[in-house]
Amino acid sequence: MADAARRLAEAGVESPRVDAELLLAAVLGTTRAGLLTAGDVPAAAVDRFAGWVELRADRVPLQHLTGTAPFRHLELAVGPGVFVPRPETELIAGWVLDRIAGQDAPLVVDLGTGSGAIALSVASEHPGARVVAVERDAGAIEWTRHNARARAAAGDTPVDVRAGDMTDPQLLAELDGTVDVVVSNPPYVPDGAGLPREVADHDPPLALWGGPDGLDVVRGLLDTAARLLRPGGWLGIEHADQQGASLPALVRAHGGWTDVADHPDLAGRPRHTTAQRTRAQRAGHHSAT
Repeated sequence: MADAARRLAEAGVESPRVDAELLLAAVLGTTRAGLLTAGDVPAAAVDRFAGWVELRADRVPLQHLTGTAPFRHLELAVGPGVFVPRPETELIAGWVLDRIAGQDAPLVVDLGTGSGAIALSVASEHPGARVVAVERDAGAIEWTRHNARARAAAGDTPVDVRAGDMTDPQLLAELDGTVDVVVSNPPYVPDGAGLPREVADHDPPLALWGGPDGLDVVRGLLDTAARLLRPGGWLGIEHADQQGASLPALVRAHGGWTDVADHPDLAGRPRHTTAQRTRAQRAGHHSAT
């Protein structure tokens, strides 16, 4: 274990000891805590572990090797072709759940759902919610569907998975004006930004790049959200560290929103913007509907 952690540290992996332990646990079919009582490691497992350590040293994402990513109370299947959910995104999922707490049958739309992390967490933790999850990437939506089937089989309220582009003016048109919360972790990385190899080489490009300022997709997303939300409905959008001022400004300039606020992640970095759809449009006010 010490040799594996040293190898990962030399390769620049951020949490070498933890990653080494998680890899060994996955090889043995146990948990990190379970390693304490695992006993001798079979020779075949030693070889597999060594191979995985080398792949991790080459910056293959840990989650692609173990095949799963934890998110709130769930373990989601992930791998090549889908964005690996991050711990900081758990905060916006929690925000959604706070917004719909006490509602019997709220309608939530997750745009750009990827692995389904936000949508499936909402459905799991608020069984009365109707949740629609939208994904445009043909590779990623296969992971969405896989995870949605697994969670439904485990007893969670089924999520309605749809193929579609969050900027499409006709997307979910049948839901116009009825949605309680629209949430999104959209592509927001500015073109040309430097990224860790785990992200740049392995996360799907459609989940990452958002144009020169990182907000091109968000501009279309705002039109879609404005159309879908009921008066008084809520919007939450995750964003990059450097967009803590520009994204709220974009929402305010769009019009038709109130209570625009930005929120930090657990490390104190700007992480997501929220806003409420105005309850009554002024006469003559142009909206995106």
